[in-house]
Amino acid sequence: MSDLPEQVTATPAALSLIDELKAAHGPLMFYQSGGCCEGSAPMCFPEGEFRIGSRDVKVGEIGGSPFYISPQQFEYWKHTQIIIDVVPGFGAAFSLEGPGGLQFLTRSRVFTDDEIGALRNAGRI
Repeated sequence: MSDLPEQVTATPAALSLIDELKAAHGPLMFYQSGGCCEGSAPMCFPEGEFRIGSRDVKVGEIGGSPFYISPQQFEYWKHTQIIIDVVPGFGAAFSLEGPGGLQFLTRSRVFTDDEIGALRNAGRI
């Protein structure tokens, strides 16, 4: 396999919401929460409003916005493609979409053996 699979992607509905949030708030960033207050949810912030740790992993971009995950969570997720979707509901209290009646949701699929090999060869996992 010559092309690296994307480690994070977004559905068309999620990309549409990202565009709306960017129009209202400017550049955005995402962080995959690993529990505590918000459960395991993708969190959306104005770029720079959430402090990224030196060990946090940037797994890619969705809608032109960087997407990060903690190193501990990355160990759980590194063999899966993170797929950000949007569903009706009131999302995480700290995430920008929270008050709007929609929430980002993380779905996933396990990478194929070929995809895992390509990611390993590229030093991505």
